Amino acid sequence: MKTTTMPKGGLTPLAKGLIAGTLVLAGVFAAKRVVPGLFGGKEEAVAPSVPPKAALPTAPASVASTPVPIIAPPIATGAGCADKEEVRMLIWAWNAQQGLLFANGGAQATADSLMCKDGVNLKLTRQDAVDQMQAELLACATELANGDECAHGTHYVAIMGDGAASFFAAVNPRLAALCPDCTAEIVGSAGYSRGEDKFMGLPAWRQDPTSSKGALIAGYLRDGDWNIAMKWAGDNGLCNNPDETTYDPACLNWVAASDYLDAGNKYVTGYCEERPVVSSGKRTGERREVCVNGVVTWTPGDVNVAHGKGGLVSIASTKEYAYQMPNVIIGLKKWDRAHRAQVTGLLQAMTDGGQQVKQNPAARHRAAEISAAVYNEQDAAYWARYFDVVTEKDAQGLAVELGGSTVSNLADNRHLFGTALGLTVDKSIFGATYTVFGNIVVHYYPSLVPSFPPVASVVDTSYLEAVAKTAPVAAPAELPTYAPADPARDAARDVVGRKAWRISFLPGQAAFTPDASKVLEELFATTAITRTIIEINGHTDADGDAETNRELSRRRALAVRDYLMKRSPDDFTESRFRVSGFGEDQPVVPNDTAANKAKNRRVEIVLRVN
Repeated sequence: MKTTTMPKGGLTPLAKGLIAGTLVLAGVFAAKRVVPGLFGGKEEAVAPSVPPKAALPTAPASVASTPVPIIAPPIATGAGCADKEEVRMLIWAWNAQQGLLFANGGAQATADSLMCKDGVNLKLTRQDAVDQMQAELLACATELANGDECAHGTHYVAIMGDGAASFFAAVNPRLAALCPDCTAEIVGSAGYSRGEDKFMGLPAWRQDPTSSKGALIAGYLRDGDWNIAMKWAGDNGLCNNPDETTYDPACLNWVAASDYLDAGNKYVTGYCEERPVVSSGKRTGERREVCVNGVVTWTPGDVNVAHGKGGLVSIASTKEYAYQMPNVIIGLKKWDRAHRAQVTGLLQAMTDGGQQVKQNPAARHRAAEISAAVYNEQDAAYWARYFDVVTEKDAQGLAVELGGSTVSNLADNRHLFGTALGLTVDKSIFGATYTVFGNIVVHYYPSLVPSFPPVASVVDTSYLEAVAKTAPVAAPAELPTYAPADPARDAARDVVGRKAWRISFLPGQAAFTPDASKVLEELFATTAITRTIIEINGHTDADGDAETNRELSRRRALAVRDYLMKRSPDDFTESRFRVSGFGEDQPVVPNDTAANKAKNRRVEIVLRVN
């Protein structure tokens, strides 16, 4: 529910001065609030292609622990710890932050709130524009660089983790110019989008992804919801045309919307354009009128599509891509290091608040009330309703899923950043999310975003680990569960991804060759981002006995399953898999040449909704 109403007021004079002539990259494709056209130029043409594999590793195992005791939700109003230095944070309107809002008790930390208890006088302000978030960080950093306290600007912002690489590529060079320690960093996470961010399209696309070729999709380009469509296209081997001025009938095509509500409105109103037709990036000389038949959006954009016109369903969302879109808290290294107690106090309160919202209905109700007040948008019933994924009938009678977020406790944070098993952040879920989606932007827009900082330089987990050392009681991380195989039920599950993988085996055996390790790691990472049922289907060429080939293909499929289960037992439980061996029965091309036989020797991975 990250809506776009702008907050009252604006930038301080200092912040405005910092923007002028300096924010060349401000807001570049960073999360929800991209500013189209900010660069003042057009990206060089990039040929249509299949998006890079969105290969994300699984989360580490959680550590069993005792649930936290339920506390009464805060009910006070007004500043509760005004004697303490004010800490300011800019946030979007997003249900993933309900634990943070509950912990604060209101826009300003209230009396008896978790935040005041942990020594933090936090002020939360809604801000939907990434460029303004970055300008406010610059305003604070400028004062820090001059040896002053941060009297202007903001100490923290909260954005989507899959847009973090682009965010840091835009702002950290400017911050580093102020002082070496003035750069921004991630210190924790408030929660995840778990369904509300989605790619909506025709029902046929969900059953047969190849039927989406030639789609014209409206969206706020290069943000997190665009990322969902990119991952779905990559999972299904589909081509993406990044040039929103042309039309390629073999690829996904795009219409740039001014915001996520405009994206939905373009579908509802039947928006069409006449465009030059291209093939593999080259113009054919033909022109064609094409109309929007898909949308990337988030709640309530999806609600508007469903109620205003209907006919579209969720093709893929953060319900299936469960680890794609964490909410991340970004601060300034120089301030964080000088105020370690406030940073750890903020994270302690936020993660305790997350646990309260998870298990305490009174806390969740209070968080919805605070959401309506802080965001100045809708009412408590609205934020409470769309916290979970809900299914409603659209204007054409189709069942559609709307909404869905979750909050994070301390164990969820350690899960995300890899510290639960002592992993470095580059090997964690977040490390892969950051790098994978940063690479997608670089792939399609190399002139605008030629590179981004390595994840290890922009994440500091020491504050979370300090909380973990002092917290005697902690609840476990939330991990998915999967029902045992049921052929009838499984066949009815919607397909999210279907892709053939070339995994090398020793001749006539179910043992991997050394060359298979890289592909297996890519497969592991790609499937680990999801909370889906995984079908592993083995196939061979037509050489040899048919029954022997069927048995060999099944043993090879089982070998792939066993590799994933050994790699991460918590996330790849046996009940998650459906394994079959088809031998030579389902060739993709005739078995008439060596090259074609190689194509038929494959392991097909099908991802189905859990």
